[in-house]
Amino acid sequence: MNTQQLILMLKQQLAHIEQEALQHDNQLGDQQKKTLQHVERFNHSVFTQEGAQLSPCIVQLRKDIAQLEKQLTLNLAKNTIELSCQRIQDRFTALRRALLTTGLNLKSAEQKKASNRARYAKKQQQSVQDSGFGWIANNIMQNSHQLYQELNKHFAWANKIEFKIQQMESNLEVCHAADKITLQNDILLMHRRLGKCRQAISYIEERIQHFERPRQSLNR
Repeated sequence: MNTQQLILMLKQQLAHIEQEALQHDNQLGDQQKKTLQHVERFNHSVFTQEGAQLSPCIVQLRKDIAQLEKQLTLNLAKNTIELSCQRIQDRFTALRRALLTTGLNLKSAEQKKASNRARYAKKQQQSVQDSGFGWIANNIMQNSHQLYQELNKHFAWANKIEFKIQQMESNLEVCHAADKITLQNDILLMHRRLGKCRQAISYIEERIQHFERPRQSLNR
């Protein structure tokens, strides 16, 4: 694939995901927007954006592709081009995942609010067992809570890795020329670790969906 074909492919992918992001944002209800108003959907090293709407990320992706096109035109070093391509790929991946996991983010935010209310209530009064079957509900909530805890743990790890990548990329701009190749290889290694972490996040999200699907069916 030559450089023109690469840029054309990226622009086509951008046009497609832009339509998905606009459709996603248009389908959000006022309550959903309010629930996710202050939720960071991405680490700042990927996108500087929070809340429910995802279409603002398109602007950043468009700038990234324009920057890559300029780098290719100037025939910059291979490692520089690879880093730009990796950054674009990471942002496409993060945006696609965000489009698929808005529902999970809503559930996580709602559960966090519910957990805060439960902790407050526990401090205010002693918990009362309403019926002999209360242990069933408690067991379900405990398992669900563990899944969300594991999800939040991996999100925290991903955020730390993304922050480390951001620091390393900042150092890349000022480091000695002799150290650039080593640092670039370290950055690529961190991107691979980030990819593994995101794979784990996707797996946990699938387990949450699998876990909650029977409960949704029973509630119909």
